[in-house]
Amino acid sequence: MKYDPKIHHRRSIRLKGYDYTQAGAYFITICTFQRENIFGEIVNREMKLSKFGLVASQQWEKLIKRFPNIELGAFVIMPNHSHGIIQIVEREVQRRDTASRFNDQNDESSSRVPTERFQKPVAGSIPTIVRSYKSAVAYRINLMRNDKNTNVWQRN
Repeated sequence: MKYDPKIHHRRSIRLKGYDYTQAGAYFITICTFQRENIFGEIVNREMKLSKFGLVASQQWEKLIKRFPNIELGAFVIMPNHSHGIIQIVEREVQRRDTASRFNDQNDESSSRVPTERFQKPVAGSIPTIVRSYKSAVAYRINLMRNDKNTNVWQRN
């Protein structure tokens, strides 16, 4: 579907002008569509993952293979949401790129902060990483459901 501002008017929760490709730790919370309990249930104060919860867990671990600029911190899946920490780390290639953005005369950035816009992903950014994760999980869950049109995730 092509972007239409008349119907696509989501409010962004991102910090305006913030560079989500910069090194640092990011706490991520992702909720299921309509807070549906699809990832499992809590039994005797312990989370028991469903087959969909196992998919969500496996795809989280696979993120480091798709994004070499990240490390994964703590991660927990609840019945209708997950929490995790993604750390963007500076790799040798990134340091050279970051250094090339600075002006020697006043130490100010000589390039604009890469900002994501609707359908314009920025490589290696937190929004792109989360989008990739959500897409991989939804794809596999919907294969298991034999229904490619069912929503898995809450928007934003």
